[in-house]
Amino acid sequence: MNLHTLQPAQGSVHKEKRLGRGEASGKGGTATKGNKGGQSRAGYASKRGHEGGQMPIQRRMPKRGFKSLSPTNYVVFNIGQLDTLVEKYGLQDFSLENLYMNGLISRTAKVKVLGQGELKAKVTVRVNAISEKAKQLIEAAGGSVELV
Repeated sequence: MNLHTLQPAQGSVHKEKRLGRGEASGKGGTATKGNKGGQSRAGYASKRGHEGGQMPIQRRMPKRGFKSLSPTNYVVFNIGQLDTLVEKYGLQDFSLENLYMNGLISRTAKVKVLGQGELKAKVTVRVNAISEKAKQLIEAAGGSVELV
């Protein structure tokens, strides 16, 4: 093999299509773009969601629901999870500082406790929000609840 004999692999290099270079090229006149309209002109871009005359899906489907512009996003803990955290970390006081120190929430997170599961340990809970059922279960186990 010599440098002067090198050539690309068979079929890897294609001839360029010369569009719009006269009728003899076979691609002259309209340069394979059809006649008239936006798509035959330079700089054409279709709008997002355009369906070519058919009613677009975002107009066919009905509006549903509501999205708040200022949602309150909580990190949710269930009562059953609090019980496992008591066993795992030995926590008796569930405050935002303790949860942050143990790497369970971020510094700015808001915490809500929900009432799914069972609680055996007596715990003190200081969080941003709590459900009624969770509050009843904590107080029934001998613990206390405080909203921050």
